[in-house]
Amino acid sequence: MKNLFRLMLIACLVLPFAACKKAEAPKVEKPAVAMPTDPANKQGWMEYMGDIVTRNMDGVSNPNPYAYLLPAESAADFQDQYDSLLDKAKGDVARGIIAGNMLAYGGPSSAKTADLVTAAFKGVQPGTMKGVKVLFIGTPADGERVKAAVEPSGVTYVFVEAK
Repeated sequence: MKNLFRLMLIACLVLPFAACKKAEAPKVEKPAVAMPTDPANKQGWMEYMGDIVTRNMDGVSNPNPYAYLLPAESAADFQDQYDSLLDKAKGDVARGIIAGNMLAYGGPSSAKTADLVTAAFKGVQPGTMKGVKVLFIGTPADGERVKAAVEPSGVTYVFVEAK
């Protein structure tokens, strides 16, 4: 009888703790942000690119990727912005990017964005950027051109078709 009483006492003490275990909330993946239809919609492009970057962060330890968003070619100061972004991209790559980082490139003009990436990686020594992820958002043809320019450096290349 004493053993039965002890078992019931233990069950009464343990049962509330077992019942309090909260069920894990199911992960709800938010829908993808649609690509803006207006090339001049800068805010829309920032949200679109941000969504793609966030979805491709696996294997990246730095939560703040290097992001290069090219403006629409119709912008009044497009060439100035392009030149400035190109200087920044070249400087970042020349300085060296350590493993665990991501370089993300995108914008309304896939061809101009591909030009920017290929120019930034010109002269990078083979195998010097292992562990770095390069994300390019654009058309498949431009994606292949970018792949050929960045892969010799040793990066992990990820292409996302802009759509």
